[in-house]
Amino acid sequence: MVAEKEQRKVMAMIKGLIAPLLSPFNDDLSFNQCLYNSLAHELLENGCSGLAPFGTTGEALSISSAERMAALEGLIDAGIHPEVIIPGTGLCNLPETIEISRHAVELGCAGVMTLPPFYFKALGDDGYFEYFEKLIEGIDNNALKIYLYHIPQMSGVGLSIELVKRLRAAYPQTIVGIKDSSGNWENTAQLLEIDGLIVYPGSELCVIESIQRGGPGCISATANLNSGDISRVIELCHKADWEEAEKLQEDVRAVRLLFQDYAPIPAQKALLAKRSGDSKWNNLRPPLSPISNKRRDDLAKDLMAYGMNF
Repeated sequence: MVAEKEQRKVMAMIKGLIAPLLSPFNDDLSFNQCLYNSLAHELLENGCSGLAPFGTTGEALSISSAERMAALEGLIDAGIHPEVIIPGTGLCNLPETIEISRHAVELGCAGVMTLPPFYFKALGDDGYFEYFEKLIEGIDNNALKIYLYHIPQMSGVGLSIELVKRLRAAYPQTIVGIKDSSGNWENTAQLLEIDGLIVYPGSELCVIESIQRGGPGCISATANLNSGDISRVIELCHKADWEEAEKLQEDVRAVRLLFQDYAPIPAQKALLAKRSGDSKWNNLRPPLSPISNKRRDDLAKDLMAYGMNF
């Protein structure tokens, strides 16, 4: 029986690189489903094992609940299998978080990636525990799989190790994983010690160390432009070819750090616009704004050293 449960857990896990999709907008800032579908297919064809729409990289908090639900349906209608999708559903209010999470579950998505409510601060773990408790009760679907989303530098609200343990213990069939975008390896390492929890670092920088401790891969913003090399590092790790993984990781790390020197979302969208010839990729909803052509070209020139041409 235990072996069967473990097998079901492994089958449900997306193993490899998950891309947090960039969100394209038309010139009037309406959502562009066609570009979105094309990028999703391209990423899955170039090494990604899964997609995480509507996280930080996807400008999620600039996109309405109705737009998120329509975009998910659009991906699936375009042939993207829902079992490779873990959409972001975390908002500050329960009713809409329940609505868009339930919608994703009913579409057959692999899970939902959910922020804690992030407007009210310093409430303590009890308030956040109750929030997730009411979220699970409100969705009321045994197929629900929640991946907690920990990104305190953006949300202003963290998920303590003790809170994650408590949620995992209370709802072991529902609280199945976490995306740790804290950038703090010590935090990620502690999460990896929680029995049965699926842990995705929010960056490829520590993916080798994570896989060595049983992690499945990572969810990385730079997958939008560097999916081939990142996914290859992960593949080599799962084959226990650590030496080759470390060699390739040097370039992967350098590319990631280059992007971190820029405004990552505008920079990546600018490069997609340059590569594709479609200027709509350069559109961002305020308060974000495009980088200059000079900054874009400087970054493109630096990336040529790593075999990336735009």
